[in-house]
Amino acid sequence: MQSFSVDAKPTNKPTIFKFEVNVFLTKNNSFEFKNIEEAQISPLATKLFYLPFVKTVFISQNYIGVEKYNIAEWDDVSGDVSELIKEFLESGQEVVKEVENDKKKVPVTVYAESTPNPAVMKFVANKKLVIEMAEFKNIDETENAPMIEKLFHFPFVKEVFVDSNYISIQKYDMAEWDDVTLELREFIRTYIEDGGDIVRTGAVSPKSDSEKSSSAPKIDVSQLDDISKKIVEILDEYIKPAVASDGGNIAFKTYDENSKQVEVILQGACSGCPSSTITLKNGIETMLKEMLGDSVSEVVAHNG
Repeated sequence: MQSFSVDAKPTNKPTIFKFEVNVFLTKNNSFEFKNIEEAQISPLATKLFYLPFVKTVFISQNYIGVEKYNIAEWDDVSGDVSELIKEFLESGQEVVKEVENDKKKVPVTVYAESTPNPAVMKFVANKKLVIEMAEFKNIDETENAPMIEKLFHFPFVKEVFVDSNYISIQKYDMAEWDDVTLELREFIRTYIEDGGDIVRTGAVSPKSDSEKSSSAPKIDVSQLDDISKKIVEILDEYIKPAVASDGGNIAFKTYDENSKQVEVILQGACSGCPSSTITLKNGIETMLKEMLGDSVSEVVAHNG
């Protein structure tokens, strides 16, 4: 059974809260409902309008925006809204009913961008592709990732990494990017425009036991020691944004409080890059030592 989470966040407009969920709610459309009559095509929006303080409901790819009247404060009601949304999603009902006129294609643009790793090309879309990042080493891992499975049908595709609004593809040496980039870009653009599933949320095939040692583990930050929590915060704030711009990711693996050694996993364009292991290791190591002092002795980087 799908597990749902709802994260309530304030926006730059005090009357509006954003409720982010860990699934896609719509594929190609966003909706705005100003009253319960307009919300007839959305059972979820209809339920929200039964709350007397709800003024407007916005539904987009992976979040619901709610504008309130001044009769209530978000500190008092945001929890109720989150619970209502979660219960609705768990019921399995359709968030927005498909209307024939709404099945039109939404224009999608995709551009190719080189990365520091000559074997990896980054394909960036103008829309959100996945809720959470995923890495695929071979076609056996794509049971719940229909688009990624099709990418592996291209004989030169070696590995695929997908995050937010981009896909990083690592190729075998049998092909040159000049010969295959346009073909891949058009395939990705058409697939997204047709509304096909890319990765089914929360359904990525688990790694085999032999692969777990080098794969990025799922980290429950609340269970980490204080130094590990600080390391994760530093990686998230200072390192990951720069790495993501190059089509990759860096994930915390472990911290040994005795040896003070930090282990990280390099994914996407960073994995297997001739220069990234040394460059990132030294860069991360320097930053962590500067920010955490004697708590860190060295950083060991593994390819994902």
